[in-house]
Amino acid sequence: MKRRWLALVLPLALSACGYNRIQSLDEQANAAQGQIEVQLQRRAELIPNLVATVKGMANQELAVFTEVARARGGLMNAVQSKDPEQMATANAQVNGALGRLIAVAENYPQLKSDQGFLRLQDELAGTANRIAVSQTDYNGAVREYNAYIRQFPAVLTAKMTGAKEKKYFQVTNAENRANPNVDFGTPGSPASSAPAAGAAPATPPPAPPTPSARP
Repeated sequence: MKRRWLALVLPLALSACGYNRIQSLDEQANAAQGQIEVQLQRRAELIPNLVATVKGMANQELAVFTEVARARGGLMNAVQSKDPEQMATANAQVNGALGRLIAVAENYPQLKSDQGFLRLQDELAGTANRIAVSQTDYNGAVREYNAYIRQFPAVLTAKMTGAKEKKYFQVTNAENRANPNVDFGTPGSPASSAPAAGAAPATPPPAPPTPSARP
């Protein structure tokens, strides 16, 4: 009889104190973060193919390739850390590095028409869009979770169970926050409108005409 009474009362008690709701919101936020990690990992996997394609026609742009490789390494480390702020910052650094890589491509008309390069641009653009959607979903889930564990009586349950506020997927460093988003498909986008430092033109400028001899 006592066990039956506990079986009836315990779920009601857990629900009343907010425990079940906290667990549900926590799982929702964790699942949303998992989607971000999947898309960031996908982005990191696409970058070497893009670099290899550009390097095939612009192999003198070593500084840009090094920067992209460093940003990609930072992104992979951030995904392993599971820290949303680190992932957001690393993703912004990748935006800046890819922006300069795309600017290099603008100097090589034959590269801009390469089918492999165009396909990679499309895949990276699609991945960037999915990251943006996943970021919105995650931050919404975190906002709901954080707001709930501050409410009474859930705040008491949160303290007893060690439930803490979650970080948002956002860049906290002002310098990285200013990095532009990369537009992979629109001509004249901010990321592709200016050539990277040290980029060589696709064709040398025409030589000035030779002045005619005086009669």
